[in-house]
Amino acid sequence: MKKKIIAIIASTFILMGALASCSANSKQDSNNSNSSSNEKKEVTIKVGASITPHAEILEHIKPKLKEQGINLEVVTLDDEGQLNPALDEKQIDANYFQHVPYLESVSKEKGYNFEVAGKVHIEPIGLYSNKIKSINDLKDGDKIGIPNNPSNEYRALVLLEKNGLIKLKSGLANYSATPNDIAENPKHLQFVETDAAQLPRALGDLAGAVINTNIILDAKIDPNTALIRESGDSPYANIVVVRKGDKDRPEIQALVKALTSDDVKNFIKQQYGVAVVPAF
Repeated sequence: MKKKIIAIIASTFILMGALASCSANSKQDSNNSNSSSNEKKEVTIKVGASITPHAEILEHIKPKLKEQGINLEVVTLDDEGQLNPALDEKQIDANYFQHVPYLESVSKEKGYNFEVAGKVHIEPIGLYSNKIKSINDLKDGDKIGIPNNPSNEYRALVLLEKNGLIKLKSGLANYSATPNDIAENPKHLQFVETDAAQLPRALGDLAGAVINTNIILDAKIDPNTALIRESGDSPYANIVVVRKGDKDRPEIQALVKALTSDDVKNFIKQQYGVAVVPAF
């Protein structure tokens, strides 16, 4: 009888040990499962950008996105004109380098099916010179460099018009104009249409050039030296662009939220001064 009781007690302890072991294993499996689940939650998004200031701003928000399980990979190309093809070919998830008039212009030409996820900042375009200190110093027949892509060419001519140097024909639409659309040119200025990135190098051969601020920053030129500058109400806000239907992806929404935060607003003001203006 005693042997039976001892056997029953022993069996009970063995059973309890087995149950405890199963429970521990189950808990461990649960922890491993949760850990695996947490690891799976992290997502990587690739965003194509111009080096200055776009990539720098993106680098600034990397830690904030990392806290949310989003690994931000910033992609820069020597030719930023390839950032839209890269988005179209799904090499990247979004790009951040252009404004709406430029996007509309290339989309019409290339047939891109993109949408705007958010607008971040304005880079006021300005007239720069190595030869004169004021637009009043411009002489008859002076040469002025302007960007040769349609949207920025129009933008440059509008800047000159607003400052009384030329007058454009009425009725121009779609942010498009060339020197052929100038109705009045009192100083008989000659316009040299040049690739935007080459304009800083051309300043020595020109009386002045209208140059985008990101290019000015890349060329290490002080943006405060602009003789005239676009006003803060410019429609040329730089935007985050995605493929149609991707705007509502949680990671894209988190990206835009981070880019339009007070933290980024302060970063832009401290880092770039007049060269970059928050658009939110």
